[in-house]
Amino acid sequence: MIWQPKYETMDRAALEQLQLERLQATLTRVSRNVPFYRMKFEEMGIDPDEFRSLEDVRRLPFTGKADLRDNYPYGMFAVPLREVVRLHASSGTTGKPVVGGYTKNDIARWTELTARVLSAAGVTKDDVIQITLAYGLFTGGFGFHYGAELIGASVIPSSSGNTRRQVAIMQDYKTTTLVSTPSYALYLADTMDEMGVNANALGLKYALCGAEVWSEGMRREIQDRLKVVATDNYGISEVMGPGIAGECQERAGLHLNEDHFLVEIINPETCAPAEPGQVGELVLTTLTKEAFPLIRYRTGDLTRLLPGICACGRTFMRMERVLGRADDMFTVKGVNVFPSQVEAVLCSIKGLTPHYQIELDREGPLDKATVFVEADAELLVDRIREAQAVQETTRKRLFSELGVHFEVKLMEGKTLTRFEGKARRVKDKRTFSA
Repeated sequence: MIWQPKYETMDRAALEQLQLERLQATLTRVSRNVPFYRMKFEEMGIDPDEFRSLEDVRRLPFTGKADLRDNYPYGMFAVPLREVVRLHASSGTTGKPVVGGYTKNDIARWTELTARVLSAAGVTKDDVIQITLAYGLFTGGFGFHYGAELIGASVIPSSSGNTRRQVAIMQDYKTTTLVSTPSYALYLADTMDEMGVNANALGLKYALCGAEVWSEGMRREIQDRLKVVATDNYGISEVMGPGIAGECQERAGLHLNEDHFLVEIINPETCAPAEPGQVGELVLTTLTKEAFPLIRYRTGDLTRLLPGICACGRTFMRMERVLGRADDMFTVKGVNVFPSQVEAVLCSIKGLTPHYQIELDREGPLDKATVFVEADAELLVDRIREAQAVQETTRKRLFSELGVHFEVKLMEGKTLTRFEGKARRVKDKRTFSA
């Protein structure tokens, strides 16, 4: 199902004309109403009235998270606070939170965009949607909630936590669609096993997973254990939240809502445009946000754009699932590694689960990397020799595919920390002397 075929199947030329008109309007708005952008434009000699092509966006300054924090809380707003009907904020775990505002029109557009993502995943008015994302300043819970109600689905705002109760709700309320992080979807599956609940006896059909990096192997695990079609979706609190992009049931990349966001992929080190098909940093310019418009916002998320038109009929560009964040990457003996690359290897080896943690330490002057990964119980208890072979295979595969020597420690089930929110995969214990 396509929620808004008028836009989601637009001819490319018509889409680009719409983008240009909306970009011009946005540039005029921020140059008049946001002191940060007005000063930047004056410094760089930028006149919004001179923009005649989408290619001109490269003349505009980037916006980073530090800029948003420096203007905390309302310095980046383009409307008076009396026109703002909703405030959301990032967690602020590494500094001041980023506060985003929404006008009444912003909320309406956000609702439409999350309805698009839900529809693409297969959700209809006949579904019962259980949202296990946190409700509050985080954008995830409310973002999906309003889109689901617009579709006409029944919404269970169960929020996060109390996992046994979440399972009971699935049973009693006949949930058909789960909205969660990928790691929490697997945590739910573990809890169902503990409770003796058979996934086949539930009404689950779909799982919309997002808010963290996950691999195809993790998708297969979720689909197999929960008996669902699992789709990826993308949102970022600073820009809007869920609704920026999402997979359809083809699961061949995330459709970017290009009529509301101008998309670029850049080299994160040089800031130059990435070559077609090359992995780089996702940069977004909002085209319709009233309260909190952003120009060339550097998301820090690494992905690439996919060629061709999806079989579903949508004509918007698709992006590959996020590989990782520029700030998630860790370096071991000069080699750059993302947790998602490690996860992909682990998920491809029979006998291992997607529950893992990477620990980085030092042995004298050298880096030491260890992967702790939970293995099937029978492997550890009854098939010791086979477990040793799996351990050695994993070590060799990690080195072959990533170029890094990892120690591999097989762990019993449920010994590693489970996360109800975003999983934290890397523990860096290294200390570096000057």
